[in-house]
Order: sequence, then C-alpha cells, then structure tokens
Amino acid sequence: MNPSAPSIYDEKPTTGIPVPGQFQAIHPGTWSTGLCDCFSDVSNCCITCWCPCITFGQIAEIVDKGTVSCGASGALYCLISALTACGCLYSCFYRTKMRKQYRLPENPCGDCLLHFCCEACALCQEYRELKHRGFDMSIGWQENMDNQGIAMAPQI
Repeated sequence: MNPSAPSIYDEKPTTGIPVPGQFQAIHPGTWSTGLCDCFSDVSNCCITCWCPCITFGQIAEIVDKGTVSCGASGALYCLISALTACGCLYSCFYRTKMRKQYRLPENPCGDCLLHFCCEACALCQEYRELKHRGFDMSIGWQENMDNQGIAMAPQI
C-alpha cells in the first residue's frame, strides 16, 4: 500500500443541514435543572403553585406518550388530591416513570418522599426537564410529534 495515496480514513467528515425536529441533546443521567430552580420558569411556577393539576396533566400526557390526555390525567390528579390529599402518590409514579425513560438519577430521598414534601418543586422540575428535551408543553404529545415530523399510528 502506498503511504502517500489518499485513504478513505483521510476524508473530512461531511457537513450539511441537520435533520429538523430532533430533540435537544441532554446527557442521560443528569437533570437539566435543579429541584429548587422553580423561578427559572416563573409562569410555570405560578401555575403549578395555584393549580398543580394543570402541570401534572401536561407532564403525564408527555410521559405516557399521548395514551392519556392532559385533561384526564389532570382531572384524576385533582380528584385524588381533593378526596384524599394524596395526589403526591399519583404524581410520584410519573416521576419514576420519567426518570426511567430518560435515565435520570433518583434523589436521595426517593420520588414519593420528594413529591410528598416538595410537590410543587418536583412538578416544576419535571416540567422544565421535558421542556429542555424539546417538548412544547402547551400543545400535548400528538402535536409535539407532528411538529417533530414523527408519524404516529392513530389510537384505536
């Protein structure tokens, strides 16, 4: 083999236009924001403090990949909270599910204890995490997939 001959390994990487609609790259194993960074998104912080069922519904719809609507999840959360004052038990399940989907670390105190003690902060952090991962939380799962150009099978 001639050492001065060009090799396929000498070629420079190709450049081009990135594929549109890709989710923002976040390293697995890290949260994009801290638990107490609620004021980095003041509007969501206010909504979550006064009506956490809205934020929870938005999170649940994205985490469940559109199988349950924002309204249904939020209404169930509201009903559980009103009847038992234990909506945190329902919402901690979604934090666990979200952590597994995105390989995020668990807090030292655990998901349920975190939601029991800091429900609003936990919901705000989950909301911000999904937002940083490229989701527009105000439009729901299906519209996010439409905007990403990902074809989804219709629900039966």
